[in-house]
Amino acid sequence: MEPVVGSGNYRYRVNEEWQQPPAHIEVRACAVSVDSQDRVYCFNRNAEHPVVIFDRDGKFVSSWGAGLFQFPHAIRIDADDNVWLCDEHHQQFYKFTADGKLLQTIGEKGRRSDTGVPDDDFSSQAWKLVTHGGGPFNLPTDIAFAPSGEFFISDGYGNARVHKFSADAKHLFSWGEPGNAPGQFNLPHGVWIDRRGRLLVADRENDRVQIFDQNGKLLTIWSTELIGPAFFYVDADDIVYIPEHNGGMVSILTLDGERLARWGGPEHRSCHGIWVDSQRDLYVVQPGDWGRVRRVVKYQRL
Repeated sequence: MEPVVGSGNYRYRVNEEWQQPPAHIEVRACAVSVDSQDRVYCFNRNAEHPVVIFDRDGKFVSSWGAGLFQFPHAIRIDADDNVWLCDEHHQQFYKFTADGKLLQTIGEKGRRSDTGVPDDDFSSQAWKLVTHGGGPFNLPTDIAFAPSGEFFISDGYGNARVHKFSADAKHLFSWGEPGNAPGQFNLPHGVWIDRRGRLLVADRENDRVQIFDQNGKLLTIWSTELIGPAFFYVDADDIVYIPEHNGGMVSILTLDGERLARWGGPEHRSCHGIWVDSQRDLYVVQPGDWGRVRRVVKYQRL
């Protein structure tokens, strides 16, 4: 019998073996997103099959993107089913059609801004060497879209900033410096625009979520015992889903930061992506008892 996790109205049956990739495709997931047809897109650290698509039952649909990426980090599917991908080491974001046609590239390949981090340091600890905030980009992490078409990019592993761009991809301004004071960041890792128009920022190594208006003004901070919040998904009922990278937990909260459910443990430490489909089933990128290689685990809503 598959285990059940969660509590209250947020209980899920766990399916760790949900994905059914072909034998020749190794899934080394880093991020997940779902399109309007409930197809599940896995951004995969596999150079030959970096974008792997499954139906909601886990059956393989297709893959694309061979040879295009150096270090996949985040995937977001927008309201038009465009697929946005973050390559942390290329310092770029890409906009693709659902079947893999490149539409737009943001950022200059290989160009890193000046933040005090050596240009040859691509490690997951580079954020500790940031001495000052810099421009776009230095090992960026995630992207979020406002209804206006403007978008926000978290720039975290080699920087400590959030960058705002116009709808036509012009850099407007940035904010943030390294540190743990309000408005400062230690690895801004994930971003999301909620229905109140606020920007949620997963300030991962400060164990908190900082919330800003779209001009960079700090509004409030959540520090609800979060252990390394990594990314967000916010559903149509304004419920917030957060993978806690450093604790191996999944937290479900309200838009006011009140926790509704939580589960997980050390075996899931380094969980790195989350999304919800139209049936309110949950997909989480996480390691587990099978080892450190991440896979997409499905949590079926009960």
